[in-house]
Amino acid sequence: MIKKYGSFIALCGTALMGWAVPAWAQSAHFDLAAQPAVRSIPLFAQQAGIQILAPTDQLDGIVTAALAGDLDRHQALLRLLKGTPLVVASDDGHTVVLKLAPTPAAATTPVRKAQTAPSAAGVQVAYADNDALSEMIVTGTRDRGRTQFTTMTPVDVLSAKDLQDGASNQLLENLTQVIPGFNVQKLPSSDGGQFIRPAHLRGLSPDQTLVLINGKRFHRTAYLGQRGAQGADLAQIPDFAIGRVEVLRDGASAQYGSDAIAGVINIQLDDRPGVYGYMQGSQYYAGDGTTWNGGLRAGTELGDGGHLVATAEWSDGTLTSRTHQRTDAAAFQAANPSLSIANPVQRWGRPDETSYHYAVDGLLPVGAVELYGFMTIATGDGLNDINWRLPSATSNSSVYGLAPKVFPGWDLKSLYPNGFTPHEGIKYTDYQAAWGARGHVGDNFDWDASGSYGENESRFFLYNSINASLGPNSPTNFYLGTQRQDEFNLNLDGVYRLDVGALPEPLNIAFGAERRLEMYTVEAGDKASYEVGPGAAYGLASGANGFPGFSDQQAGSWYQTSYAGYLDLEAKLTPDWTVGAAGRYETYSGFGDKMTYKGSTRYEITPDLALRASYSTGFHAPTPGQLNSLSTSQGLDTTTLQLFTSGRLSPENPLAVALGAKPLRPETSKNYSVGGVWRTDIGLSGSVDAYQIDIANRFSSSSTITLTAAQKALLVVQGVAGANNYTSVYWYTNDFDTRTRGLDVVVDYTRPVFESDRVDLKLAYNHNLTEVTGGSLSASATQKILYEKGLPKNNVTGSVTYVSDPFEYQVRARYYGGWTDSTGNSTGDIFQTFGGITFYDVSVTYHINENLSVRVAGENVFDTYPAKAIYQASRGIEYSRNAPYDTYGGRYYVRFNAAF
Repeated sequence: MIKKYGSFIALCGTALMGWAVPAWAQSAHFDLAAQPAVRSIPLFAQQAGIQILAPTDQLDGIVTAALAGDLDRHQALLRLLKGTPLVVASDDGHTVVLKLAPTPAAATTPVRKAQTAPSAAGVQVAYADNDALSEMIVTGTRDRGRTQFTTMTPVDVLSAKDLQDGASNQLLENLTQVIPGFNVQKLPSSDGGQFIRPAHLRGLSPDQTLVLINGKRFHRTAYLGQRGAQGADLAQIPDFAIGRVEVLRDGASAQYGSDAIAGVINIQLDDRPGVYGYMQGSQYYAGDGTTWNGGLRAGTELGDGGHLVATAEWSDGTLTSRTHQRTDAAAFQAANPSLSIANPVQRWGRPDETSYHYAVDGLLPVGAVELYGFMTIATGDGLNDINWRLPSATSNSSVYGLAPKVFPGWDLKSLYPNGFTPHEGIKYTDYQAAWGARGHVGDNFDWDASGSYGENESRFFLYNSINASLGPNSPTNFYLGTQRQDEFNLNLDGVYRLDVGALPEPLNIAFGAERRLEMYTVEAGDKASYEVGPGAAYGLASGANGFPGFSDQQAGSWYQTSYAGYLDLEAKLTPDWTVGAAGRYETYSGFGDKMTYKGSTRYEITPDLALRASYSTGFHAPTPGQLNSLSTSQGLDTTTLQLFTSGRLSPENPLAVALGAKPLRPETSKNYSVGGVWRTDIGLSGSVDAYQIDIANRFSSSSTITLTAAQKALLVVQGVAGANNYTSVYWYTNDFDTRTRGLDVVVDYTRPVFESDRVDLKLAYNHNLTEVTGGSLSASATQKILYEKGLPKNNVTGSVTYVSDPFEYQVRARYYGGWTDSTGNSTGDIFQTFGGITFYDVSVTYHINENLSVRVAGENVFDTYPAKAIYQASRGIEYSRNAPYDTYGGRYYVRFNAAF
């Protein structure tokens, strides 16, 4: 029979998450005030050391009695529930199941009082009665009574296990394997992009998705990626510290501010007490890419309902190479048989990387107030190849050309007779700290005051290179400079639940204010990394070859301050119809103000079937880095095999302004969403949501402009590193409008089989189509193709998990639809279309005992590769570096998990 009220949610204290008080302990010390049941039940469970399952969607208005002293656990529970409609349905000494006592048919429903939401530390979720949609959620709503089923917008809830079922310990890679609409490009040998990889939700830019940790905004990366995207770097968040992730697939700028155009990713740190650890080793079938990961997490209770948890995680991975010899290298070797040219001369693949991640999360109740704070820290380094330099004065005169009048007798061939492959390196640090206090006044008002500070810093290096304009005086290794992003946020939030007699539930009124300060800093590199030496007058390239450093005139710090206020309302107009409305006003020192709003609704056709819809406006504000920074990049033309150098200018640079640049404006959006959600009593549940996202004034790169000698000279005078070698320049601009339409389908099926086994089936499908609808780029074939076809339109993930104690078996399939790649040539782009591809992952987990388990698994077990990148083959690339999936073949790994 279809359930009328939904399935049970496990409400348990943090002590129960793997390390509860032993079941035989039948007495405990209790100290509970009279309070709403939605708060007292988790606290009781924590203090008693048991698990309690209760129907959370029926707890509104139920208030439990005070409880104090050393009491028998069974008698204490009866005292707690006395005078409430809750009764014990079952109690096996470990788990208690509560239900509402039957009421006479003629009984009237009492008026429900406003409920006080439990703290995040006091609520953990267990699946009961096979309903995957009963997860409590905190993202996209400020009504803490919402579940995945009752929310008005689609939210995916991913457990720590979902994220740790793969070989990687990086959050962004794990999200791609469980969320079909989430893509991450690998970008080997692509300057900073090979270390700080862009992630796309619903095919939109990385900085159009807002990232939160424990509900607090996470800072951006300092690196500006494709088309200026400056999103958060999810790889800097320790995967082993995560308890779960909520992904809101809907526009939410009116609720959270700038960047939430595609959606919101809210990462919630694990607050369980106990000691947990893992060790993992993995390697690709090809024999490279060996990676070792390890993690340790320890947590303890603090006071009555508090916690302190610390996590440390480490990873060390060696490079991969899916490469063949470059055409020009092979020809040079044939023409010079006496030389020994490396084969291949450069590697295309994953970098050498080492990382260390740490996290601390704490909560301390002090009377009616909870003091909380958390911190994440990441450090690491990476190294990879960039384009090989052909040792020929004819085809590479800017490096191997002779300048006898300046450097008599000097010839770069004496240093690099076989050419040279520069190695780009990065050393990074990333940290964020948040702190605050929260509490409630009576049953109706909750408040939260907080601050946070985050910083991301990337220091770039170049090894095995040359500043040719300095000739024999040039070093071969360079410190190129530092990019840093700092953010400081202050927030004050409140939620008031107003009893309105005409409504079946209190009106939820959320409001708040925010102040944000962003600072972008560029620090100059070694002088030799950007210096224009005497050889420049004779055509020798200045600056570190491959990646000129940041000059002292490029260095500086730029600020942007913003203030915001919001109002967010949710009301149940009838027992079946819920509506929401939100508005937010923000003002920025960099460009002015912006007002966004959102409306949403949900109608429950039956207790197990509901329709939902929303409309919202959104925006993404230009950052200080996008507004002010300069950069240099070098590419290799796949037709001519000649290097070309492009300079990215600030849109406020005098030359850029003279060439037509205009100040950056915010990207603005209109989001439409409509869908349905269902559940059944046989364990089958799911949702279908269609959406449309119209974005105007999208950030992009301007068309490249070939420079004259006079224009180059002007940039040299400005101190732009390597400007005398520029072949062209461009800048960031608001250049086009797009429309993205899509469909998300999520299906879950969880069912017990035989006497004690269980089977879990999950299927998720995303169809995403973007088209350019306006702006000057609508006539540009390259940009139009890349925005409309550069990512797969269809993505599917599906998994089957069978649990038969002590074994757990899982098979997962990942399908990526077709997409189109571009070579990015200076002489004209060449395109290649890749068809769909499916990868299969298999794992077997053996639970040795309650505390130890081992998993043996493989990703891409059939060693499937995409089609080769034929239009990039002359560069030595086997598979496209822009692929939205791993192109390194099959990988196997072994993981040991322990709990102490």
